Parts: sequence; C-alpha cells; structure tokens
Amino acid sequence: MDYSEVKEKMDKTISVYSENLSEIRAGRANPAILNKIKVDYYGVPTPISQVAGVSVPEARLIVIQPWDASILKEIEKEILKSDIGINPNNDGKVIRLAFPELNEERRKEIVKDIKKLAEDAKVAVRSIRREAIDNYRKQQKDSKITEDELKIAEEEVQKITDNKINEIDTILANKEKEVMSV
Repeated sequence: MDYSEVKEKMDKTISVYSENLSEIRAGRANPAILNKIKVDYYGVPTPISQVAGVSVPEARLIVIQPWDASILKEIEKEILKSDIGINPNNDGKVIRLAFPELNEERRKEIVKDIKKLAEDAKVAVRSIRREAIDNYRKQQKDSKITEDELKIAEEEVQKITDNKINEIDTILANKEKEVMSV
C-alpha cells in the first residue's frame, strides 16, 4: 500500500508549524516576523520583502529600506498595526526595528506559546492518522483490502505518526533551547 499521501499531509502540518515558530520573536532579530505584514503598494497588498530590502545588521536589529521612499510611512503604519510588539523607528530613509532584551518572564511565556503550537501540530497529525485509519477500515468493510492488510496499514500509519510526533518534539526542543539561551 501507498502511504505517501498520509506522509505528505503530516509533512505539510510540520511545515506550517515550523513556519509559525519562525515568526515567534525569540529576542534575536528574525526577518520572518515581517512575513505576514502586507503593505498597500499601488492598491495591491504586497509583502514588505517585495517592496524593500530587509537586513539584519546586528543580532537585535532589523533594517527595512524601501526601494520607493514614498511608501516608508505606509510600511511604518502597517508594522504598528501588526501585533509584533516592536515600535518602528523611521529616520526618513529607513525603518529600524530594535528588539528589546527578553526577560525571564517573557521567555517563559514564549516557551508556553511554542508548546501550545507544538500541541496543535500534534493534534493535527493525529487527526490525519485517524482519517487514514478510518479510510482503511472503510476499504476493509467494502472488501477492497483484507483484514491482514488493514492491520499492516494501521501499524504503518502509526509508525509514520510516531515519527512525525518525534519530529515535532525535536523542533520544539530546539526552539525552546533557542528562546531560553538568547
């Protein structure tokens, strides 16, 4: 039997989880936190990275230099509207985002958020497992596969699920270590 569809769905879940983690502020400047912010550029909502150069000259600083100076105010306005928790500093040419030092309490909050995201990803993976197993049981009921094939399929899907849950735990542990050591 082919389990590639199950693996693919679980991989997508992990990919979304990793993407969500990259947007979490861990004290170090990470341009990924700007990914969800769109700027109105000639009537089209456009990601900041497509209308400006985004660089990280220091560990706690992001510099945004728009290619069209007329949208500087627009970029600043959108950053303020987003909930990234950093006030932009506009000097007329570039926008600087200075990341404050994280205190212990904030680090623990971030770790709690990260753990919640990990749990959500695990729930999604288990949901994919349940759908796959239900599908194989239906096939067995309709006499498309034998009882032995059903048993093998259930075991394989469980193995894949266990591997993906371990992958999520590994990603979580790495991010947790990064947050607590910054």
